[in-house]
Amino acid sequence: MEFVLLYLIGICATTLGTLAGGGGLISLPVMLLMGMPVHSAIGVNKVSNTISSFSSFYHLYKKKEISLKESLWMIPVSLGGGITGGFIASKLSEDKMYILAIILLIFAFITSFKGKKHFSGTEPLRMNRVSIPGLFGIGMYDGLFGPGQGTLMLYLFGYMNIAYIRAVALARLATFSSCFGAAITYIAAGKILWPMTLALLLGSLTGAQIGVRMAERLKPKYVQPLLRMVTVALMIQILAEKVF
Repeated sequence: MEFVLLYLIGICATTLGTLAGGGGLISLPVMLLMGMPVHSAIGVNKVSNTISSFSSFYHLYKKKEISLKESLWMIPVSLGGGITGGFIASKLSEDKMYILAIILLIFAFITSFKGKKHFSGTEPLRMNRVSIPGLFGIGMYDGLFGPGQGTLMLYLFGYMNIAYIRAVALARLATFSSCFGAAITYIAAGKILWPMTLALLLGSLTGAQIGVRMAERLKPKYVQPLLRMVTVALMIQILAEKVF
C-alpha cells in the first residue's frame, strides 16, 4: 500500500514542481509521516527528481523550446552546487537549514513584486554575474534541503526576463543537474531506500509529463500568482515543522 501511495505522491509532487516548484510541499512531509528518516527522505527525492526532471526537459528540448547551446553550461554549475550542498548537509544543523530556507523564500517572495515582468520576456539565458552564482547557490540549497528549489529557480529566470515555458525547461535541467550531484552523495552515504525510490520515481515520471504539458498551456500572467501561492505555502510548511 505504501508503494501505491508513493507513486501517487510522485505524480502530484512532480506535476506541481514542474509548474511552479514546491513539489517538496507534498512529497517530503508524507515520507516523513511514513516514518522515513529525514536524510533518506531527501535522498529518495533527489534520485527520483534526477530522472523525472530530465524527462520533462527532454520533452521541451525535442519541441525546440530550448537549445543545448544556450543551456549546456548550466549543468556543471548546478551539478557543482548540488554536490557541494549534499556534502555539507550532514555538517549543517536542521535548525540552520530551516532558517536558510525561510530567508531565501522571503527574499524571493518580496522580489516577485518588483518590476512588471510576467514571464513573457524574450531574453536568452546568458552567463553573467546573476546567472552563475544564482544557479550555483540554488543548486547548493537543493543539495542541502530541497523544498522550494524549483520555485527559486523560476524566480531567478523570471528576474532574467526569460519566457515561462523556456524557464520551465531551464529549471528542469538545473534540477536534474543539482539533484544528480546531491543524489551521488546520498547514494554514497547509503541513505537511499531503493524500493521506495522506485515507487516515487515512477510516479514522478508520470507527473513530469503531466506538468510539462500543463505548463505549455499556462498563460504567463498566471505564473506569478501561482509562484506566490506556492512560496507562501512553502513558508507556512517550514515554519509549522519548525514550531511543532
